[in-house]
Amino acid sequence: MNKPIIAVVAGGYSGEYVVSLRSAQGLMSWIDRELFEVYTVILERERWYALVEGESLPIDRATFGFSHEGRSIRFDYAYITIHGTPGENGLLQGYLDLIGIPYNTGGVLCEALTFNKFVCNRYLDSLPGVRIARARRLHRGMSIEPCELTKELGLPLFVKPNVGGSSVATSRVNALEELWPAIERALEESDDVLLESFIDGTEVTCGCYMLEGEAIALPVTEVVTDNAFFDYDAKYNGQVEEITPARISSELTEHIQQLTRQIYRYTDARGIIRVDYIIEADGLPTLLEVNTTPGMTPTSFIPQQVSAAGLEIGQLLTQIIRQGLAPTSSTH
Repeated sequence: MNKPIIAVVAGGYSGEYVVSLRSAQGLMSWIDRELFEVYTVILERERWYALVEGESLPIDRATFGFSHEGRSIRFDYAYITIHGTPGENGLLQGYLDLIGIPYNTGGVLCEALTFNKFVCNRYLDSLPGVRIARARRLHRGMSIEPCELTKELGLPLFVKPNVGGSSVATSRVNALEELWPAIERALEESDDVLLESFIDGTEVTCGCYMLEGEAIALPVTEVVTDNAFFDYDAKYNGQVEEITPARISSELTEHIQQLTRQIYRYTDARGIIRVDYIIEADGLPTLLEVNTTPGMTPTSFIPQQVSAAGLEIGQLLTQIIRQGLAPTSSTH
């Protein structure tokens, strides 16, 4: 029996390109080669290609396949690990839907919604049990009154691309004169910018996945860094301490896990997601953001949480892929 052919899809068109390649390396090391035939597929603006024995072979976008040594290879399943456009905003999902290839993430609406931090958080804020930070969204070309913004949101505040991730082009603004340079930096990554009020407290994150119709929350991780915030260096250059399970009560852990399961269903997510929070002084979590293609390097949060749950990451990936491949799957 032929093995299902899996594409681990990485790269993308944003500043998170390198992070995505790291996640692809992690996934390639975990996916079971006894069960699946697996290739890394890189998406760049100029070209899409598969990595095969040191070669870069062009992807036929009409079939999402490629040719190698006289063999025509068409993928049965796409494991998307692009952090940013086009894999995290619904564009790639729409393409795969059109050509009939299943994938691991939520569908077009889920990805478009969760990629837009401002819109997603306001949607979730309308639902019971979810609390968000005060925020403003600015579009390129809008007139900006820094004094009004700082009066509304207070200082310090955070400035970030509204449709980015990995803390790329994200700044903590402590003084009025820092605001405009931070906005300009964020606009280099995105056409709109999110300004959020500072939330003081303990940062935590919780992964979640679905098997056989049940949303399963992973152990909660506590994030501790001496940096001004959990920035790119803290995330990817070791300037952070990640404690799993988090040093919080069992009651608060269960509350965060239940909230994460609810958010999973509210957004119609699929595969593995991660939701970030700040536990404020009142002991309750405030939502930061929803990440539908979380980092999958060996040191990323999700592998840590899977291990803390007593699970094996390769086996979990096998379950998720098989679920997506099943003819009766309702994933998409």
